[in-house]
Amino acid sequence: MGSYHSADRPGQDDPYADLPIDPDAVRPIHLRVSALAWVFAGGMVGTGLRYGVEQLLPAEGTGWPWGTFLVNVLGAFLLGALLEGLVLAGDDDGWRRRTRLLAGTGFCGSFTTYSTFALEASLLAHRGAALVAVGYGVTTVIVGLLCAWLGIAAAGALLGRRGEVS
Repeated sequence: MGSYHSADRPGQDDPYADLPIDPDAVRPIHLRVSALAWVFAGGMVGTGLRYGVEQLLPAEGTGWPWGTFLVNVLGAFLLGALLEGLVLAGDDDGWRRRTRLLAGTGFCGSFTTYSTFALEASLLAHRGAALVAVGYGVTTVIVGLLCAWLGIAAAGALLGRRGEVS
């Protein structure tokens, strides 16, 4: 294991503080316990909320799986708005990184569900509702993309753009 810069060990003097930090010595974000804790906390909330929506709107027989459809398109909108808002707020560090990990990766990542979407489409086809399965798949992807774009546009309009992306 490599040595860490004194900023990673508060209270200790570093005789090499004026030297550049070795990028191999800094623990990557996905290996930091604090980052994993933010994702876990957001994931607990997102999973619980998705469970509640699925209980209110369960998929049954060959009908449209409204619960999964709604969480996926709402999650796409929220993630688009969140990430656009964070980009407009500045660099991905400090509170912006913690917000991205908590709300983006944790909450939106667990609130939305590709696995249930794929399972429900497969079950629809196996139950003889192939057209509903295809319609569900295509509609979810198209509406999800539209909702992500709308989230980006809404955050951009609400928060104002600091410059156009080229």
